[in-house]
Amino acid sequence: MTESPTVGTRAFAAVDVGASSGRVILATVGPASGGADGAPRVALEIAHRFPNGVLDDGVNSLGATVLRWDVCGIFAEVQTGLAKVAQLASSRGLRIESIGIDTWAVDYGLVDQAGRLRLPVHAYRDSRTEATVPAVHEKVSPEQLYAVTGLQFLPFTTLYQLAAEPTLDGLHALLIPDLLAFWLTGARRTEETNASTTGLLNAKTGTWASELFSSLGLPEGLFPELIAPGEAYGTLLPTVAERTGLPAGTPVVAVGSHDTASAVAAVPAAAGEDVAYISSGTWSLVGVELEAPVLTEASRAANFTNERGVEGTIRYLRNVGGLWLLSECQRHWSEAGHEFPLAELLASAGALPAGGPQIDADSDEFIAPGNMPARIAAAVERRGATLPDEPAAVVRCILDSLAAAYARTLEKATTLSGRRPRAVHVVGGGSQNELLCRLTAEATGLPVLAGPVEATALGNVLVQARAARALTGGLDALRASVRASVELREHAPVGA
Repeated sequence: MTESPTVGTRAFAAVDVGASSGRVILATVGPASGGADGAPRVALEIAHRFPNGVLDDGVNSLGATVLRWDVCGIFAEVQTGLAKVAQLASSRGLRIESIGIDTWAVDYGLVDQAGRLRLPVHAYRDSRTEATVPAVHEKVSPEQLYAVTGLQFLPFTTLYQLAAEPTLDGLHALLIPDLLAFWLTGARRTEETNASTTGLLNAKTGTWASELFSSLGLPEGLFPELIAPGEAYGTLLPTVAERTGLPAGTPVVAVGSHDTASAVAAVPAAAGEDVAYISSGTWSLVGVELEAPVLTEASRAANFTNERGVEGTIRYLRNVGGLWLLSECQRHWSEAGHEFPLAELLASAGALPAGGPQIDADSDEFIAPGNMPARIAAAVERRGATLPDEPAAVVRCILDSLAAAYARTLEKATTLSGRRPRAVHVVGGGSQNELLCRLTAEATGLPVLAGPVEATALGNVLVQARAARALTGGLDALRASVRASVELREHAPVGA
């Protein structure tokens, strides 16, 4: 039986793929509500969820483990999810108006002129760039790179990965969301928010930095032309339409395809507010929103990045260690035969006294998978402290360390940018972690506004909906719809 849709309801499909899982979501945009600013409400319903993760692909010639993504498997799951979204929308008398895709950044697939994937898609946690970073810096110094791109140094940034490829001749590099869009539509494009994470985009102009391609010996035209959020890649190929049950004319619309760009677009800040945010998930992206990049030497020395956001904004931030530390600990304990429910771990950790040992949550030693509890204990020991061999103590160490890192990063961001936010918005999965939010409020001395959990998917949908004229206005108007659609939780600092 087909349900009758609410008059004026519009429907969209959001594909949101993270480093540990993916979802395909039915999103509906309803008529204006009586809520915040009278803005339209956005509702999300997960139609399909699937696991994702780095695959161990043996060892390379140097004896190092090769880590890659199963992008073909991801694409198959995306098509399954789109079929479920089509069925769900149809059952409600709705039509999917467009599809948007966001994923993690920096990784890519290399396809030939015939569209065939030529080489394995390496994961950013693979160690292959250890040798290429010095080689890149011999050609272009870190100071020169920052002056052009404004990116913080991360050893897995795309330009270092490209230096490890055996050949790039005759190939296109398609970032992961662009690769999925290519397989859906046949169109090769590079969405600009994700392009800004490659280390090859000019931070001032938002165009490819041709001088870097030349200096690094990268082929011209390695990346396809740039596309902005709200523009269409193309429409579904007939074969994809047949598999999914969606019309062949369904457009795939570029959103903030770097998941953090979509998440920041959905930060529920009020108009005129200096926006400080923590996009908390596998990684924590901590920073402020600006109109122009900060390219000073002080900014480079502090390792801050200038990535593009929706509407040409600048996400001035640092990558800080994230809940990867906690999930890896849980995985290790589970493999050892010890299952600790997260709620119980957090309750036990929260009962421990403040002032316990901490680690540098940003350290490269925590990037790769492995025995995370042992690595954390070793890091604590190197600092002259001792970490009790108890899961609650390990969890409290992780969360105290993250909160302290957030506070340091936000303080530096405000100093370098001149912005003075009055609150911190925590969005993404970490916004559900009440202990982490409370510790962050205490460490920063600022109120923490937690939510939305589904910020990335919401930001994805907001851009699609505006492209379809289901929503209108700038970022302030889009964020008003977020405030009308979700309930935020406030965590006040101690003594406030």
